[in-house]
Amino acid sequence: MSDFVIFLYFYENIHGICRIHHVRLLIEFRFLKGLHKYMNVEQYIEQLESKGFQLGEDGKGFIFFGKEMTNAPDELVNAAIELTLKAKITFDGSFFISLLESMMSQELISRKEALQFAEEYKLLV
Repeated sequence: MSDFVIFLYFYENIHGICRIHHVRLLIEFRFLKGLHKYMNVEQYIEQLESKGFQLGEDGKGFIFFGKEMTNAPDELVNAAIELTLKAKITFDGSFFISLLESMMSQELISRKEALQFAEEYKLLV
């Protein structure tokens, strides 16, 4: 199980006094548990869907377009999907392609390197 923490900031206006509130939410990505082992992209998407997560046809289109455009290995594409879900909570196709292009420009090839990249660039809170 991997944990992901989200920090939300919001303003409260009570009797003309504005306060900033800081809320910490802990989200457990249980649907990603056990998906770290090597799978091709199709298997990874099927596994996500079997866990209840739906990418939709648009999401799948972005994934396969990004994979073809960057010529990225399956392990890196899967890592980019995982990081996109963790960073954006839902699948954001534009973010995914940008992330995948960035990882390929850094010549990353493994999930471990992708996670280090995400940590280095503070993609995850």
